[in-house]
Amino acid sequence: MQVREKLTYQFVAIVALILLAFSGAVYYFSADYREETLYDRLKSRAVNVANLLINIDEVDSATLQKIEKNNPLSLPDEKIIVYNYKNQILFSTDHKNVFKISPKLLDDVRLNQEVRFEQKPYEMLGFLYTSKYDRFVVISGAIDVYGFKKLDNLSDILVASVAVCIIITFIAGSIYSRRALRPISGVINQVDNITASSMNLRVDEGNKKDEIAKLAETFNKMLGRLEGAFLAQKNFIANASHELRTPLTVISGQLQVLLLRDRTAEDYKKNIASVLDDVKNLNLIADRLLLLMQASVDTSVAGFTSVRVDEILWQAKKDITQMNDVYTVIITFDPALDENHLTVSGNEQLIRSAVFNLLENGCKFSRDHKTEVHLTTHRNRLTMIFTDKGIGIPAEELEFIFQPFRRGTNSTHIKGHGIGLSLVEKIIRLHKGSIDIKSEVNTGTVITISFSYDIFNSNLISA
Repeated sequence: MQVREKLTYQFVAIVALILLAFSGAVYYFSADYREETLYDRLKSRAVNVANLLINIDEVDSATLQKIEKNNPLSLPDEKIIVYNYKNQILFSTDHKNVFKISPKLLDDVRLNQEVRFEQKPYEMLGFLYTSKYDRFVVISGAIDVYGFKKLDNLSDILVASVAVCIIITFIAGSIYSRRALRPISGVINQVDNITASSMNLRVDEGNKKDEIAKLAETFNKMLGRLEGAFLAQKNFIANASHELRTPLTVISGQLQVLLLRDRTAEDYKKNIASVLDDVKNLNLIADRLLLLMQASVDTSVAGFTSVRVDEILWQAKKDITQMNDVYTVIITFDPALDENHLTVSGNEQLIRSAVFNLLENGCKFSRDHKTEVHLTTHRNRLTMIFTDKGIGIPAEELEFIFQPFRRGTNSTHIKGHGIGLSLVEKIIRLHKGSIDIKSEVNTGTVITISFSYDIFNSNLISA
């Protein structure tokens, strides 16, 4: 069953229950009012008869019989009986003895002052009438023909009204549910049109206020993440095939040349060392491609832990100097920093890779192979400033420097792959950080990155 049909049936059921409850209440109170009205009329008529019989000397039983015979105020098939204290009948219009009145019933009336009871089809009332000299029991009963006809008519009206209202409600509910769910149908149709080849399409978010708009917005966010994942996968495949092809071709060529003829042991060692360098270079490219893929796809902070940035810097400095003993890294700290400022929430491996790449680039492109790193705090964020005196980056190329495999035109003579800064930028963005580059050709480059320094047991503050 579709949601639209469920909503319609639920809507009809709710309205039907309300109508039934309302109709039942109307019928119940109408029936109660009919009964009260009948007993009031019975008592009023009986009191008048008793008053004429007992208090008016000129009216005896026979006269009263004549008066009551054609009285227009009499109820349908009304019968009135008056008893004295000895339970003797002083007056009665029940000529056929329809009413079965027992002494016990008369005693109950004397005890309770008034008793209501039924002898089908009559509704009857017994009450105590007191005069100056004696007390009398008056029994009155009648068939409320008109009252029951009114109730029957009311029940017919209520049943018909409820049935008509349910039919109208069903029609209105169908129209309403169809119109209410029309935006969802639109979202479904739009989502159906989105395929792997059209991940750039988005769902119309409507008025951007109601629940349907929120649903569309959630779909669009999901599509954005999926598009990013597809694009990252596509770029990874393209980048990997492009970057791995050259070193693999070089290695294959070297090995083929090596096998063309016999060589001396020294030649073999020299060629094997060259192949080993190419293999190490290939391994480095693969590692950086994988890190680039991870930083491009993983947008979750679920795997973040508390990371000490100063420890990462010292370890990166050690790794850099061990990799090349001519490289120099100088680390300085702002005196205002404390231990809490040095702790960030993040992925330790990715942050270490970003710091290592920045230090390596600074040392590699500097004439003195030296990089200076200064840690400070600025606007409640941990800030690291990397400074080198290298060849710099041309101003017109700064906006493209974070693109994968994009290298400065003045750096072609220096060995590299163009992955480092792209990887750094994605890692910083993943950690809700910021990165800024200022560079001047033949003067040097200053790279500033910053993170929130909240500790891990609090949420990472968005940049």
